[in-house]
Amino acid sequence: MTGSDDPARPRVRQLRLVVEADDFDDAVSFYRDALGLPEAAAFEGAGDARVVILDAGRATLELANPAQKRMIDDVEASGRASDRIRVAFEVVDATGATDELAAAGADLIAGPTVTPWRSLNSRLAAPAGLQITLFEELDDDETRASGEGFGTSADR
Repeated sequence: MTGSDDPARPRVRQLRLVVEADDFDDAVSFYRDALGLPEAAAFEGAGDARVVILDAGRATLELANPAQKRMIDDVEASGRASDRIRVAFEVVDATGATDELAAAGADLIAGPTVTPWRSLNSRLAAPAGLQITLFEELDDDETRASGEGFGTSADR
């Protein structure tokens, strides 16, 4: 696989997280209707094969070492260990969205908590066996980037 020399045309164009949902209709209702992810496409095939692709906005891949994962678990969920893969959604109102998703069937693991990196995070056990974090950024990008410990690997 060759990369692009043009930073405006990165090699990877989309991150798509594929999740098997035993209760497909419940999962679609939760993520599309309760969380509000717009439906981008849906396909059906033989043998009741169905898939829906939901638009989650900008995607990032967050890689954390075990120490960082433990620290996040301590801050965000009072030490309750997260699954190996956890899906995080940035929302406008973490408190309201947490309440709405709990009412829509998610199990609340930890309510909204202000983190040291100045976001308001909550954690829920959601349909399709996913543990999710809802986060609301409390500072703008510039303020956050100037905070202790922020930067990129190139900055170190």
